[in-house]
Amino acid sequence: MTDDPTLEHPGHEGRASTDDDGRVPPPIPPGDPDAWYAPDVRDHYTVRGDVVATVAETEAGFTYEVREPSLTADEEATLAEIREHFAGANLRRPRTREGTVSRMETGLRPKYRAALEQLLAGSPESRRRLRYYALRDVGCLGAVTPLALDEHVEVADPGEDRLSVHTTNFAPAETEFPADVRFLDRVASERLTTYRVPFRGFSIPVVLYRERLLGHDAFATKYAVREPGLLPGDEALLAEAKKRIWETNVEHVVEDSTEFVRERAEQLLARRLTARNASAWFDATRHRVRSVLADTGLGVPPVDGRYEDGRLADLVYYVLRDYVGEGQLTVPIRDPNLEDIEANRVGERVKVVPRTDVGHDGRIPTNLTFEQESAFVNVVTQLAAADGAELNASNPSAKVNLSPGEVDDGVTIRCAVALPVISEDGPHISIRKQAPDALTPVDLVEGGSLTADLVTSLWLLYEHHGVVLFSGPTGVGKTTLMNAHMPFVPFDDRPISIDEGSREVRLPHETGISLTTRDHEDEFKAVTMADLMTEANYLNPDVEVIAEINTPASFSTFAESLNTGHGLLGTTHAENVEKLVNRVVEQGLPPYLLREIDLVVFPKRVDGERYVGSAVEFVDEERYRSCSGRCGVVEKHGTTVYWNAIFERTVEGEFKFDYAHPAVHDVENRRCGVDLFERLADRTDRPTEDVEREFHRKHRYVEYLVREGVDDFDELFSFLSDLRTDEAATVERIGAGRGA
Repeated sequence: MTDDPTLEHPGHEGRASTDDDGRVPPPIPPGDPDAWYAPDVRDHYTVRGDVVATVAETEAGFTYEVREPSLTADEEATLAEIREHFAGANLRRPRTREGTVSRMETGLRPKYRAALEQLLAGSPESRRRLRYYALRDVGCLGAVTPLALDEHVEVADPGEDRLSVHTTNFAPAETEFPADVRFLDRVASERLTTYRVPFRGFSIPVVLYRERLLGHDAFATKYAVREPGLLPGDEALLAEAKKRIWETNVEHVVEDSTEFVRERAEQLLARRLTARNASAWFDATRHRVRSVLADTGLGVPPVDGRYEDGRLADLVYYVLRDYVGEGQLTVPIRDPNLEDIEANRVGERVKVVPRTDVGHDGRIPTNLTFEQESAFVNVVTQLAAADGAELNASNPSAKVNLSPGEVDDGVTIRCAVALPVISEDGPHISIRKQAPDALTPVDLVEGGSLTADLVTSLWLLYEHHGVVLFSGPTGVGKTTLMNAHMPFVPFDDRPISIDEGSREVRLPHETGISLTTRDHEDEFKAVTMADLMTEANYLNPDVEVIAEINTPASFSTFAESLNTGHGLLGTTHAENVEKLVNRVVEQGLPPYLLREIDLVVFPKRVDGERYVGSAVEFVDEERYRSCSGRCGVVEKHGTTVYWNAIFERTVEGEFKFDYAHPAVHDVENRRCGVDLFERLADRTDRPTEDVEREFHRKHRYVEYLVREGVDDFDELFSFLSDLRTDEAATVERIGAGRGA
């Protein structure tokens, strides 16, 4: 038997012997089945610095262990001193693993960093180890920080007793941490985006993130408003300050409510922070003395959040939030990246729907909650009062429109609010926000929502006073589509928008006017749709816009407008042709009026993606019989309605535009196989061939706009105005490279 002990292990014969050239082979990694020194180890790698993770396989499954730097007894004592010193610091922990990595890389803020460096002692290696543990325990997620730093950890799975993780190659792997370990929900959280929302001089951080934690919450993606932290006793302090401000006597008209509340809050809170009692005064004085000594190098800077410089501003924020803002909804209402905000009941998380460009557009919960019904009722009544509506037992709900000061001009915020009189679990609020930047057809084409063919068709209809209806469920983008094409209404035409939904209509025209009903005002002063119709006729409109054709009054107005000869644009709630016909009949209108509509556009929303599912024209029986594409018939109350889809999205995700008649193969002389061009030809007293040529000419312009990325609403309107003023000169300008 050989004297080499390594050869005693089966399967390792010759491993320790030298190669033919006399060199010793390199060490075998732990994951190698021939690694006799670590037979159970399946993965072994460095997480960060001196932190090492090991995945091993046992009879019960995989295990995940973390080895961190070891500390001596003196270093343990120093670490305990550091923890005690930072116990009163008002530090916010990272909410995601990206935030944890960033905190470990950049360290604490300068103020806290200075205090930490003065508390560290020993050799450079000792200080490095202590700095790691201080950051881990004071600024990050404590003992589970290594899990957040490990990019191989993808999912956390709390079991009955122990926390397990799913790594890139092994799952599940049991850890040494209990299932209810603190900050568990942040270990594998993935940050989707982060930004700041302004409010009255404050800049509030917001983070959208996805939790990768099994069995914890039905919602994986969440939205967090990072408001300033509050210390014990702050709620009572704020309640006292707000009560005093509410009882303040005012001898003159308050022109700026924000500055008035801010000044009073700063005066009251500054005194309360240091003069509530002798103990507080002594603590504040000691805090100042320690700060002075630290500045001269004679002491450790204090980090107690109760007396730090920014604490007064943090408390003033909450006073302004509740008195000048909208309570817990203040930041979401001003967040331009949110589309919907919903507060359903007391004690439940507020829900929001982000816009598609922030990485998620489904309904997600926030970290905001109305804990008391009284505070919830105050916000509900405040939102209603901001638009002139008074809520009470006899009038418990309202639909109102808002425009907070921090929101861009022209942005409409529509709210449905209700008192607990008609809601079982308390008040409720539903808010829909218009996008701060109006989309253009270029945005829609680039985003895959439609094609240049449909944009060109809508251009023809908008310019030549056609009748277009955008129809679909809530949230599919009806108003977005209608508004995006508003620049196609000629600059010298007069568009008139009618009804409450007109506040969402974007009119870049100097000639445009918006008329709205105010049904929630005094009944003797209320403005009805009939009044608006009469007013609109006197205003000599070229195009009427009726957003939200959903009430009997708006349907009646729509029917009357169809007979005026004006252009007509509108939106309504109907998912498809059959349901649209049903809605029209249910509202008491004859189905034959649908033949007066030139085009109905049906947008859809599937898995967060918004696109035009189809565009339909209503045709006569002869055209229906010769239809070569997708068409259909709807019979209602003895009336037959025929329709033809000229544009639709296929199941493969492509768009199909039914332009060419199948019997015509001559590209230069082919006739359109749809009714739309013949309608426009009759309306403009031109041959159909002229309309087709105009379609092709405009189609080339649309392709140019898409190619050049002209996605600014005002820039597009300006280009179209120049084109209408002098097309030849505008084309020459384009050719000379002087832009659109």
